[in-house]
Amino acid sequence: MPKITVKKRHVIRRSQIAELLGQLADEIGASAEDFRSDRIERVDTDAPVGIYLVDKKPLLMASGTWAFPTLRGLIEHPIPERRVVVDAGAVRFVANGADAMRPGIVSISPDVRAGHPVQVVEERYGKPLAIGIALFDAADMERQEKGKSVKSVHYVGDDIWNLEI
Repeated sequence: MPKITVKKRHVIRRSQIAELLGQLADEIGASAEDFRSDRIERVDTDAPVGIYLVDKKPLLMASGTWAFPTLRGLIEHPIPERRVVVDAGAVRFVANGADAMRPGIVSISPDVRAGHPVQVVEERYGKPLAIGIALFDAADMERQEKGKSVKSVHYVGDDIWNLEI
């Protein structure tokens, strides 16, 4: 994937902030309050997801009906919701952008829903490695024995991670 180019950035209105934080609250619940700010900027880029700066840091991303913290956002404000935990053997692959496969998944939080973003974290320290879209609900993912479970969207070292503003 080529480097993301920033076309322009602008501060969004209070009504747009409320809508963004509403979408975020739908995904992560009360933890959305950690991302509240009077100044949120939208960055127009050629990235497949919208990127939002909270206090001049790229902490949120959105796509259509959902909003979710970026990896930098999750590191700055860790959240307990929407977690898929992978074992040590999967860390290297997921951190390099691979989709999370079922054999490498150790645990799944019960609030995971198909078609919604999740954080993929490593087992030992709980550090986020990637943001992905769940391909199954939590119960279906638990029953799954093999195959892809989470489609990677954003991972450590990708263009969104390396975005400099």
